[in-house]
Amino acid sequence: MAPAPASTSGTFDLGGTRTVTRMGFGAMRVTGEGIWGQPRDRDEALLVLRRAVDLGVNFIDTADSYGPFVSEDLIREALHPYDGLTIATKGGLVRPAAGEWIPLGRPEYLRQCVEMSLRRLDVEAIDLWQLHRIDPAVPAEEQFGLLANLVAEGKVTQVGLSQVSVAELEAAREVVDVVSVQNLYNVADRSSQDLLDHCEREGIAFIPWFPIAGSHLADGEGGTDELSLVAGELGATTAQVCLAWLLAKSPVQLPIPGTSRIAHLEENVAASSIELSEAHMARLDAIAS
Repeated sequence: MAPAPASTSGTFDLGGTRTVTRMGFGAMRVTGEGIWGQPRDRDEALLVLRRAVDLGVNFIDTADSYGPFVSEDLIREALHPYDGLTIATKGGLVRPAAGEWIPLGRPEYLRQCVEMSLRRLDVEAIDLWQLHRIDPAVPAEEQFGLLANLVAEGKVTQVGLSQVSVAELEAAREVVDVVSVQNLYNVADRSSQDLLDHCEREGIAFIPWFPIAGSHLADGEGGTDELSLVAGELGATTAQVCLAWLLAKSPVQLPIPGTSRIAHLEENVAASSIELSEAHMARLDAIAS
């Protein structure tokens, strides 16, 4: 039997203890338009989640704010009891309306986020719970301290952060063990390169969000068509090249492309097997220089 496509992306050990496929799945877009409300086709959303697992993906990333709550509910319905899967979720953003994402890091609220995610996902402990944003209105050490308490209580197994600096990551690590960060990073946006380099040195997973955002360069934006040229040479799509570049860029990167369509999912996971030469990497690296 041929290996599952996602397995060719390799694996990473979160915190040295939990092995996940490096090609994961981001479950943001299984919700409604604008990441708000129910999906247009609920059955299709459930099929996408199950197909991701069929393709060998065992790392699923979501958040309580996706929907809000809808993505977690769909994951439970499609995948519970999660045999062999790592389900990562996030909390700390409130959604008063579509298009609004507001940090709220009061410890009592973050605790409520975890308690409700435990209920929606139907688990006794969350595999990886990530602080979606550090709330600037609340002392950071209070937010980090709450995460440490939740780990000590057995409600959260491992902790991650989202959209942070190196300094913020290290401040958090003074209080609680952090096994992952999730920052904006793609072939067109390297603003978190210093954090990626730091994570690589420290053995911390780096989960790039908007992993294929750079594929717009194939349309000539940014003054380059290098991405489309490389894709043509490899017989791949520009989105696949973006994902292959992330996998090749650093062994700690865990891309989590998301979609609401099975065909797009299969295309994304197929990027796991694309091999980029040193020359291809150099050309792609130069896009954002």
